[in-house]
Amino acid sequence: MKKVKLFALSTCGWCKKVKRFLDSHDVDYACEDVDLLTGDEKTLCVKELQRWNPRRNYPTIVIDDDIVIVGFHENRLREALGL
Repeated sequence: MKKVKLFALSTCGWCKKVKRFLDSHDVDYACEDVDLLTGDEKTLCVKELQRWNPRRNYPTIVIDDDIVIVGFHENRLREALGL
């Protein structure tokens, strides 16, 4: 099983597409809706996101602390997740 983390914005249409894709393929993932966080929690999350994606674009998907996919790219997601 792959470790998947999604950095998203609650209002982002592309982020919603990634969530639907992951849900429809029963992929277990952790999601941070960064815009809904506050204070230190938001600061720490943004720092973690910057580590993977210095430009802080959404959605950013991190798979197994190795593969980073920025945006909704279904074929790349399928390949990285073995779907």
